[in-house]
This record gives sequence, C-alpha cells and structure tokens, in this order.
Amino acid sequence: MTATFFGHGNFQYENIVINELEKTIEQLIKKGVNKFLLGGYGNFDKTCAEVICSLKIKYPDIKSILVIPYLNRKYNMNMYDESIYPPLEKIPLKLAIIKRNQWMIENSEIVVTYVKYSWGGANKSLEYAKQKRKTIINIADTL
Repeated sequence: MTATFFGHGNFQYENIVINELEKTIEQLIKKGVNKFLLGGYGNFDKTCAEVICSLKIKYPDIKSILVIPYLNRKYNMNMYDESIYPPLEKIPLKLAIIKRNQWMIENSEIVVTYVKYSWGGANKSLEYAKQKRKTIINIADTL
C-alpha cells in the first residue's frame, strides 16, 4: 500500500507535530503501507522524509520515494531509496508541482497532509485528494 505527503511550504517544526507525524506513519506501516511518495519541497515534506528515514531502522522494508517535478534540477537523495519522474514532460513548468502532487495522490491510497489554510497549493492538493475520495489524514486537524 502507498501513502503520499504534502503540506504548507512554511510549516514550522514543532515537537508536538513531529510526534504526531511519527505516530501516524508508524500506524500506517502497521496497517500495511510500505511505500511513501514524497515531494521533497518545503519544511513539511522534509520533516516527513526525516521521520520515514528514522523509521527505516525499525521497519527496513519500507521505501521512501522522491517524486521529482523537474528533470533539470539536482536533488539530495540522502533520505530517499529512489526517485520517480511522473509523466510531466508536456506540463508547463509553473504547473509541474501541482501536477506532480496530483500524480502522487492518484498513485496512493492514503494522503497525509498538514493543511491549516484554505489557500495555496497544499489546500488545492487536499481538495484534489477529496475529489479522488482518498483516505486523508490531516495532521493539522488532529492537534
């Protein structure tokens, strides 16, 4: 099973949020999620990657996959097992992240978010996940 993550780019590191994220991801692993799609942009994405990377010690079979929106950039792969470039070749660059997020949602059963505001790209992606009837866990709502 696959889960994906997205949240506000200006996410602030808070221990209570990180603890909730750790608990949520570990529960997902116990329910059979073994593949995690990550965008790698913004503080929430990076925090999710760090948590998954730390959980690989306890759960070595889980995979952390960076889903890249641009081919012409270098990415730090230290926290990821592999990377994927979805079919975005014909998408204008300014829409690449939105379309990448939609691809991640379409290719996941579960969406974990941190969305507090009703504007911006994270909220647009959340609305798309709702349209696609995905199981959604919004960490911002659980605190």
